[in-house]
Amino acid sequence: MSIVLTPFARARLFPLQSRRNTIRDCTAEAFERRLNEEAPLKVLPGYAPFCRLHVHRNWTSTRCMAVPISEANRHLLHSAYEARTKDELPVLVRWFEGVAPPVADYLLPILYSRDQLAKEGSPIEADWGVVGCLYTSEPEEIPMVPITMLRNALGVDEGGSGVPLDHEAYRRSAAFWEGHANWRE
Repeated sequence: MSIVLTPFARARLFPLQSRRNTIRDCTAEAFERRLNEEAPLKVLPGYAPFCRLHVHRNWTSTRCMAVPISEANRHLLHSAYEARTKDELPVLVRWFEGVAPPVADYLLPILYSRDQLAKEGSPIEADWGVVGCLYTSEPEEIPMVPITMLRNALGVDEGGSGVPLDHEAYRRSAAFWEGHANWRE
């Protein structure tokens, strides 16, 4: 089985100007090489048959991506309308500034199959393409952000995958993200 970083994931996980909330102490090439050489601790099913997550112990100083919201940090929450790419419509996002999450214990690369990436207009030569990565304290997936679930249901023309919305998964996601937020420098 072969794995490559998609251009979408490379830009988000390894931006030209490094940030504290991206993968640290590792180049994109080294990350890709490690995913191909090291067997995951376990493989988790994704939200659709073409998606899976590989669980790896974190070998970097990358910090957890989600921070619990509390009365002590709620005042550090920010929000704005942003698009992930120039082709997508902006959506409401929120994040913390001024918090220092713990170093993640696990990295969970999110993989899409070659066939799905071709459908989405991002063909690859490998069997699987990394489209994102979760940085977690537990070897388990955290729920997809609700807006990503909605974008996926809208289809590939809107930056999604075309997978219909699972109402129960959406409710679990909303419950998790009601009490958590991502963070930025």
